Amino acid sequence: MALACCSCAGRPLQGVLIPAAESAEGASRVPILIATTRQRSDSDPGEMFNTDRAQAMSYARIAVSIPPDDSRKIGDIQWPASPPGDPHRDFVTVSAEYLDKPSFSTALATVSKTTRRSKAMVFVHGFNNRFDDAAYRLAQIVQDSKAPVIPILFSWPSRGVVSLSAYNYDRESATQSRQALEEVLDTIALSPSIKEVTLVCHSMGCQLTMEALRSRSMHAGKIGAKVRNVLLVAPDVDFNVFDEQMKQIGSNRPRFALFLSQDDHALKISKSLWGGATRLGDINPEEEPYKSNLAHEKIMVFDVTHLEGDPHTRAFDDVDAVMGMIERRLAAGQQLEEDPKRVAIVAQ
Repeated sequence: MALACCSCAGRPLQGVLIPAAESAEGASRVPILIATTRQRSDSDPGEMFNTDRAQAMSYARIAVSIPPDDSRKIGDIQWPASPPGDPHRDFVTVSAEYLDKPSFSTALATVSKTTRRSKAMVFVHGFNNRFDDAAYRLAQIVQDSKAPVIPILFSWPSRGVVSLSAYNYDRESATQSRQALEEVLDTIALSPSIKEVTLVCHSMGCQLTMEALRSRSMHAGKIGAKVRNVLLVAPDVDFNVFDEQMKQIGSNRPRFALFLSQDDHALKISKSLWGGATRLGDINPEEEPYKSNLAHEKIMVFDVTHLEGDPHTRAFDDVDAVMGMIERRLAAGQQLEEDPKRVAIVAQ
C-alpha cells in the first residue's frame, strides 16, 4: 500500500463527476480544462474517463465547487459520502462536458478572457490515480494555493489501484502518453491568450513529463518559450536517468524546482522494484553526488521531510508551509522567478 500516490479513503466508487444541481454560498468554483489519453467511459457517466488506454486524445472541461475554508481542512479533498454530495461541506462537480480539440482551444481562450489570466498550470498526476482523483486533486491545489492560473489536467491511463501488475501497467501507460503530452503543450503554446506555462508533475507523472521535455528539446532544439517553470513533486524518476535527461535538454530550458521527502515510503518501494535505482524524490539533497549535481543544473530544491502528512503528497497537503519555504529561499538570494511574489504563487 506504500505505493499509493494519493489516499482515496472515503471516496465513492461511482458518480463523483455527475454535476450537482446546486452550489453553496461562499463556496469557490474551480474550472478545469482536460486533455487525456484515457478511454471515454460508457459504464459510469460520473467517471467520464476510465482506466483503459485510448487510441486518440480526448478533451473535456469540468467545474468543481469547493466548500468555504471554514468548513473544510485545507490541504484535503473532502470527498462526498455519496454523490452528488453536499456543497456546503464536500467537493462537488457543478458542470462537466466533453470537448473536441477545436473546442478545447476555444475554451482556453474564453477562460483566459473571462478570468483575465494568461498563465496556464498543467498538472500531470502519478500512479494509482483514477480520473476523478486527479481532477479533484488539481482543484485542491489551485484553490489552496490561490494560484492565478488556468488549470489544465493532463490525465494518462492509470489503473487507480495498488498492485505490482497495476504499477507495471501504469508505467507503460505513462510511457505511451509522452507524445500526447507534447501535443497538449503545443496546443497551449499556440494560444495567443497564454503567455506562460507551469508544469506540475507528481510521482510517476514526472517520468512522463521529463521524457516529454527531453523529446521536445531534442526534436525542436528547445522545450518552448512559454514553458517557464517545471515543478517535480515526489518524482518517481531514476536519479541517474534524470541527470542524463537534464544534460540532453541543455541550458535553454525552464526553471526546475524539486520537492522531495527523505521518508517517502512509496518511492522506497519503487526503488526496490527498479532494482535499487535511487529515486529522485527521496534523496538526501545534502549528500554527494546529489548536492553537486543539483547545484550544477541550477535546480531549486525543497526538502519537505519535516512537514506533516503523507510523505508522498505533503507538498500538496501543506501549501502554506511550502510557500513559506519558497519565500525564505528567495529572501536568502536564490531566484526561481524574477518576481518573488509570482514565484511563491506559481510554485504551488
